[in-house]
Order: sequence, then C-alpha cells, then structure tokens
Amino acid sequence: MKVILLEDVKSLGKKDDIVEVKEGYARNFLFTKNLGIPADSRNMNDVKLRKAREAKLAAEKLKEAKNLAEKLEKTSVTCKVKAGKDGKVFGSVSSKEIAEEMKKQNGIEVDKKKLVLSEPIKNLGTYKVNVKLHPEVTAFLTVDVLPEE
Repeated sequence: MKVILLEDVKSLGKKDDIVEVKEGYARNFLFTKNLGIPADSRNMNDVKLRKAREAKLAAEKLKEAKNLAEKLEKTSVTCKVKAGKDGKVFGSVSSKEIAEEMKKQNGIEVDKKKLVLSEPIKNLGTYKVNVKLHPEVTAFLTVDVLPEE
C-alpha cells in the first residue's frame, strides 16, 4: 500500500515522502497516529500543491535576503565606545550593540543572532562583520569602532 508521510518516521522516510508499506502497518500504526495518509490522487495533488507553495516562499525569502545583503554591503555602522589611550576598548563591542546601532543609524533591522563575530571587538578600528541572512546568502557589514569624545 502506498502512503504519504505527514511527519518524519524513523527508518521509513521524511515528511511528504511516498512510501510502500504493508496494509496492516499503514492502518494500525501510521493512520492511527496521524503519521501518514493514503496515497490517492487527491492527497497526491495536495502534497504537490503544498511543495510548490513552499518552494515559492523559499524563493521569496532568498530574494529578500539578497536585497538586504546588497543594502548591508553599501552601508556602514559607527559604534562609539569608551577607550583608553592605546586604542583598547573598555569592555567590548558585541553583536547586540552593532544591531542596535544599525537600527538607529540606518533604519535597517538585523537580528543580532545573524551577526557572526568570531570574538567580541576589543580594539578601535574598522572591521568587516559577517551577516548570515540565509543559508545561501552572507553579507559583510562594515563596522567602525571610534572613541567617545
């Protein structure tokens, strides 16, 4: 019997896969626990439409991420911090502070979790910060760390 899986089933398949199983297993386990539905023409069409809609949404998210990446590449953020005479920063500049300054200065909201800092910025200067917007899109944001007057 052919069954469309509604969820991932260990050792059987992933969601929306069409698998061949014994009729008893399908009726007594998969259907009762809402893990699968019969693979008839109506259900197959529903799965096809759902996959098409998900692909369209994924394409739109990718396009939005690419547009935001272009904006981020063109902009820069200035963070003013207390610093010593030798250029050492008191404390550090974190991704949270960079995200807040980005919103204040440029009006672009970037989630602090998407900013990839290998380590907090502890010196004055100009830095390139990776911004992971999408699994396929990474942008570089220029961050200038200047001393407060």
